[in-house]
Amino acid sequence: MPDYTSENTLRVAKRFQNAKRTYLLVNPLQAKHIPVSPSKALAMMNALGSLLARRWPETRLVIGFAETATAIGAAVAAALSPDCIYLPTTREAFPKGQRWVEFREEHSHAVEQKLCGDGLPARLEGTDTVILVDDEISTGNTLINMVEALRQAYPLFREKRIVAASILNRVPPENEARMARAGIESACLVKLPQEDYTARVVPLSVREAEGVEPAALSLCRETLPCAPLRDPRLGLPIGAYRESCAAAAEAFLPRALRQISPGSRVTVLGTEECMYPALLLGKRLEEAGQDYRVRCHATTRSPIGVCGEPGYPIFSGRKLPSFYDENRATYLYDMESCDALVVVSDTPEEGTKALGALAAAFPLAAGGRGFYLQGGQHVWYL
Repeated sequence: MPDYTSENTLRVAKRFQNAKRTYLLVNPLQAKHIPVSPSKALAMMNALGSLLARRWPETRLVIGFAETATAIGAAVAAALSPDCIYLPTTREAFPKGQRWVEFREEHSHAVEQKLCGDGLPARLEGTDTVILVDDEISTGNTLINMVEALRQAYPLFREKRIVAASILNRVPPENEARMARAGIESACLVKLPQEDYTARVVPLSVREAEGVEPAALSLCRETLPCAPLRDPRLGLPIGAYRESCAAAAEAFLPRALRQISPGSRVTVLGTEECMYPALLLGKRLEEAGQDYRVRCHATTRSPIGVCGEPGYPIFSGRKLPSFYDENRATYLYDMESCDALVVVSDTPEEGTKALGALAAAFPLAAGGRGFYLQGGQHVWYL
């Protein structure tokens, strides 16, 4: 297993016009903001999962934080057991649950988060430990807010061991003590030293990602021979979610092999909270025996400053309509030229305006092919 350190998991970027926090910690192995091999991204996530499975093997409820930790949370749940319930938070208005617990992520550009409470009492009965998964924990405030909201809504939550897990952790000692007083243990893959990241980014001059005029598209759509992609936002066993992702990947694979030449550069792009299905599809393409050079990353709500300074992690960016709400802006960073682009989304919307903007922005090579895998069942050909 690779040795995960701050050198290979941490880059520091400047947020664009965010008065709450000037910097953003960017993990080049996470397949969010920076393209990376899906195998490398999943190996890092699985390493965290293995660490947690050794310490708390009986855990049967994992909660992943949207949007950046949705794939990490899924990987952690998969490391525990196929019947471990995976339940990510969300900022989306779907699917239609009956009860939602809301809390705030104070430093974020989009502070409101919610967790589906449907069936949560029964899920709490089935576990002695609940693991909360984020990509990076800086202060612990969001976790404390969430745990308090859950304890108020569900008294049984007070009886459970609560573990806050992350790839990166830089919580200062005084906040660690506060988390401990709140009954929250912590575990991480990389413990970062205390450092003033604000001072590191303040001198940088950054610009906003460029807006894109959507291209007019001539699209055709095909229904794949598989069921729609299952949605974990209401909670489901991770084994069932992985099977759903794998079924979509296997249904799409013959079409990819027919239309993507051996040795091609392939970008697999997730959309906001939908990262895990894109990573599993990307890994399947890596293993297809076609010598594809596959890279994964995802659109995001995070407005990050773009800068050309040497060593700065975000060197290009585009501002696009969201695949989930065309009136909402999302961003895509560090786009690399490729021979095939595969967009993977769990949106119930067709999202063709977002697709048109992406088609106009993405540096597809001459003669390159574009595919949009919507909901795990429909594939649009660009």
